[in-house]
Amino acid sequence: MKNTDNNKLLFYIGIPVIFLLIILRFVIAYIRSDGFNGLSLMLPIQLLCVMIFAFCSSVFFATWVYQDCKKRGDDAVLWSIVVFLVTPFIGLLVYFLHRSEIKTICPACGHRISVRANYCEECGTQMKKEENMNMEKQGTHHMELIVANVVSIVLMIVCLIGAVMKIASGSGINTDAASRDRVWNTGIIRMNYSSSRDNVWKLDFRSASDGFVKEQTMTIDDADTQMLYADISCGTVPEGATLVLWLVQGDTAQSVDVTNLSEPLEYALNEFENGKIRIRLQINGVENTVSEIYIQ
Repeated sequence: MKNTDNNKLLFYIGIPVIFLLIILRFVIAYIRSDGFNGLSLMLPIQLLCVMIFAFCSSVFFATWVYQDCKKRGDDAVLWSIVVFLVTPFIGLLVYFLHRSEIKTICPACGHRISVRANYCEECGTQMKKEENMNMEKQGTHHMELIVANVVSIVLMIVCLIGAVMKIASGSGINTDAASRDRVWNTGIIRMNYSSSRDNVWKLDFRSASDGFVKEQTMTIDDADTQMLYADISCGTVPEGATLVLWLVQGDTAQSVDVTNLSEPLEYALNEFENGKIRIRLQINGVENTVSEIYIQ
């Protein structure tokens, strides 16, 4: 009995803890991304709602399985955790493939037997057909959980479609490489290597969507004497392709075409101020590019 109570306690405490961890992860992403600077407020809200409704759907699925397992005499806590963690739909499929049939208790010996059995396999007592028929005809249990799950899935899909449409249209998403705000990309980049340490940014990529902007924040300690150095080599440059280096700080934005550098670029920073500066590479079709950018 105590073990069952402990399992229930683990189940009811574990789900809220996982929910709080999801919210915490979202908050950490918010902080690390400059507060989603460059995005309209609605998009992060929609994405958060997608996660919340997906979480609620998982909880409702797991709760229904928990109740169904209790009805069948299976390990309710184990199966509810499996369904919750292994995504609801895959978890449910596995559960339905393995779940036991409904059983009843033999009135003579207490042994659990199938409701379809005519005799107890343990003691041989004949089972009353009326009781078994009533057990088999019981309708779907806990309909409120199923309804709540359907509502959660519908709301999740609505929010997801809204977020995808907003991203696809570019509405409320900053993609301007000259902007003082963070740039968000709707395309993809195929990278080999990327690192940033001690004001040195190394980027090695194979290809990227047209107009993709890769960004790194650096620090200017002495704008009058320091220089920005960029050693960039574009391995494949199709006709019309370019690679543009952007330096953005507040309302000051300067760009340099670094597609075909014959030697490392040295760029004076005296038009900027001491402090953080956004260094961006705007990729327009170039491929197999290796770059090392640093301030010294």
